[in-house]
Amino acid sequence: MKPELSTPIVYCISEGDITTANFFQKKSEIIRKVQRAAGLGVNFFQVREKNLAAGLLFDLVTAAVEASRDRPTKILVNGRLDIAFASGAHGVHLPSDGIPIGRVRQTVGEELIIGVSAHSLAEVEKAKAEGADFAAFAPVFASPGKSGAQGVEKLRDVCAAVAPFPVVALGGIDKSNVDEVFAAGASGYAAIRYLNELLRSKSGSEF
Repeated sequence: MKPELSTPIVYCISEGDITTANFFQKKSEIIRKVQRAAGLGVNFFQVREKNLAAGLLFDLVTAAVEASRDRPTKILVNGRLDIAFASGAHGVHLPSDGIPIGRVRQTVGEELIIGVSAHSLAEVEKAKAEGADFAAFAPVFASPGKSGAQGVEKLRDVCAAVAPFPVVALGGIDKSNVDEVFAAGASGYAAIRYLNELLRSKSGSEF
């Protein structure tokens, strides 16, 4: 059976900068982050490394899963259901235009957590209807390289429309605005830059 979805969800997404050339250095960094995650309140960690071939990605995810053993942090894999299954990961995170959610749920049953990226209320409603465990709604705030921030009020409307289905806020979230997403009704938040910086730092006092 899949792990329970405990809230609030604090969801770190890897930085997507791992290549064949820096693999071993970055793999060690991922392991350290996963080992530190629970102590900083991070209970979900997504391996999102699109530059890696399947073999290296499997190696990386397997190492992350091993690092999470006996810890509450859950490891999810971006898009790769095969890697999630083979590595023993706790779940898979699907893009909004990925494999149909319902088909994935039929395949995995209740073995894996399924998270889904969503950019509209319709996509969140679809994720809920087809059996996802949560949707990551984005972008809430502006962030480097991303435009079209939807804002806190839109997040509030989405959360209210699908409650109690868990909606995780994503996009430009950091210490300055994290309280706003919880006030809007989000079940948690996801971040790349903010949470990776915290997990790299020697102190988690900012969390």
